[in-house]
Amino acid sequence: MQIEQAPPSNHGTGAARLLIVEPNRSALGVLAKRLGELGYRIIACESAGNATAEMIRVPVDLVLAELRMAPVSGVELTRRIRDDTMLKDTPVILITGRSDSSGAVDGFTSGADDVVAKPFHFEVLAARIARRIARARSVKELKNDNAALDARVISRAIELGEIKVALEASEAERLRLQSLVARS
Repeated sequence: MQIEQAPPSNHGTGAARLLIVEPNRSALGVLAKRLGELGYRIIACESAGNATAEMIRVPVDLVLAELRMAPVSGVELTRRIRDDTMLKDTPVILITGRSDSSGAVDGFTSGADDVVAKPFHFEVLAARIARRIARARSVKELKNDNAALDARVISRAIELGEIKVALEASEAERLRLQSLVARS
């Protein structure tokens, strides 16, 4: 099941794409509708087994998944995301039952960025989602800036190497000419 909401026109960087993984169709529909109304583009999956395939097909900015699912849990989905070099930086928020503290611990241990207990206030969940996406975008921007800086450093090192070779050749030529002048 895939629901794509159009990004709002006032988003400079484009609306974030969320992957919601929830086996309960009605809960999935409610989350997709409410988050879509906030301007997010939504991809909805009823099973964690399909989620990583969806993430590879269409990159997402955040995964929101139920912690307790069968046959693949939200914890296992998080592990799969963290083990995949292309997906590992994707923020993951898991939703768990109020009394599921061991599930929350498992979620964090697997690499989840946040675990939200039910029942939750939708506005709080929306704020957590927005914060995680903003942080992920900042980290991605920083990584891109670092890569650009690394490329500039490499380029400068090559230029300096070329200048050094030219300087050594110039010095050798100066010494050769000096020796010719001394002989004459």
